[in-house]
Amino acid sequence: MGIKTEELHTLLSEIIQDETRILTETFDLVSYSFDASFGSFTPDIVVQAMSTTEVAAIMKLANQHNVAVYPRGQATGLSGGSLPVHGGIVLDLSQWNDQLDIDPIDMVATVSPGVITADINDAAMKEGLMYPPDPSSAHVSTIGGNLAENSGGPRGLKYGVTKDYVIGLEVVTPEGEVIRTGGRTIKNVTGFDLTKLIVGSEGTLGVITEATVRLHPKPLATKTMMTVFHNIVDAGKAVTLILTSGIVPSKLEIMDNASIVAVEEYEPLGLPTDAGALLLIELDGHPRAIEDEMERVKEACTKAHMADVQVAETAEEEQELWKARKLVSPAIVREKPTKISEDATVPRSKIPEMFERLMVIKEKYDVDLVVFGHAGDGNLHPNIIADKRDHEEMRRVEQAVGEIFEAAVDLGGTLSGEHGIGTLKAPFMEMELGEVGLDLMKRIKTSWDPNNILNPGKIFPEPGQKLVLTDD
Repeated sequence: MGIKTEELHTLLSEIIQDETRILTETFDLVSYSFDASFGSFTPDIVVQAMSTTEVAAIMKLANQHNVAVYPRGQATGLSGGSLPVHGGIVLDLSQWNDQLDIDPIDMVATVSPGVITADINDAAMKEGLMYPPDPSSAHVSTIGGNLAENSGGPRGLKYGVTKDYVIGLEVVTPEGEVIRTGGRTIKNVTGFDLTKLIVGSEGTLGVITEATVRLHPKPLATKTMMTVFHNIVDAGKAVTLILTSGIVPSKLEIMDNASIVAVEEYEPLGLPTDAGALLLIELDGHPRAIEDEMERVKEACTKAHMADVQVAETAEEEQELWKARKLVSPAIVREKPTKISEDATVPRSKIPEMFERLMVIKEKYDVDLVVFGHAGDGNLHPNIIADKRDHEEMRRVEQAVGEIFEAAVDLGGTLSGEHGIGTLKAPFMEMELGEVGLDLMKRIKTSWDPNNILNPGKIFPEPGQKLVLTDD
């Protein structure tokens, strides 16, 4: 950092009139040093911004003095996207939540970056609409963070992910200029699509200060079923058969045996602990159409050697079935405290083969590998449960994670379907994109941020960078 912290504090105080929104105490800095992934990096100072004017002034100041700036929401990210790896300023946008405007005529919502994502959907539902993107962290994560990471969720199969709903942005560039991209219209092909470029750029190209997102009519009805299989490969085959039958569920989630057992031990729900895997399937739309589609889904699962099926007849039973999926993450960390949550994604046709590859990796490295996720769009969550204090185990985990990425790319997939690249997956970027593809992305970053001020150390691998999950 090209300026002393005391001097930086003084200059920031001229921008932020409320001194309580500038944090320098050790306790505060430590609380901003980590997110939901790995690593701990202490910032030099934290600023809680509450307006576009403030953000623009902060970025201009940072450029003038060559200070790194790290945008941050609620820090629920799983790839290290908000970690201040080079110190500098953490720009906390989580308190900026004053705008949440629903327009039922245009079917859009205009929101501040600190608005909780689930609150957008809740507000839309009151108007007979919904905001479809539903990351698992929706009740705690901010829309700004979801936009930066292009977050997905169970409904991504039918409705798409965050980028599919963003039609307009207000953005502060790394050099402190304010621009607007897109607008309030569904169609917009004026020039380059800067909106889509910024969404998913992980805070490296600009700071999002306002977003306009599309809303969708609320479906008339939903229905949920749980199908049980003797092995996970059959469950994968069922996914393909369902989707090729002409049915597109609103949700199609998978849990392997380890997930099922962990949840049942965590909170008994009557799950079949002897099952190799289960699928949770939600259909939505017109009630009569759902009934017909439900029968066709059963037929598809039967062809894949389904062992059992349970259909929720009430809203309460539906919630109970989905409760199992929601409990997976807290349940699997009871045995060991460290959870490495990945989201390697493959083409739907390769789901059964990816399951087979994961089982080989599990045995090869003797790791506690649990598989669940959004099977309908190939976005699997291979989670490894370990203890980071056991360095020998963590080295095996590092090798296993590397092979998981290699397997996904080898099968025509991608390193990340929704968690982002951040710091954790940066070493593997060239493996997927190639040297030329990665260089092109770097050139885009340089043209937007010539001084590499905004969220440096993310996405692009630094010289000699490797995946490291241990402290030594």
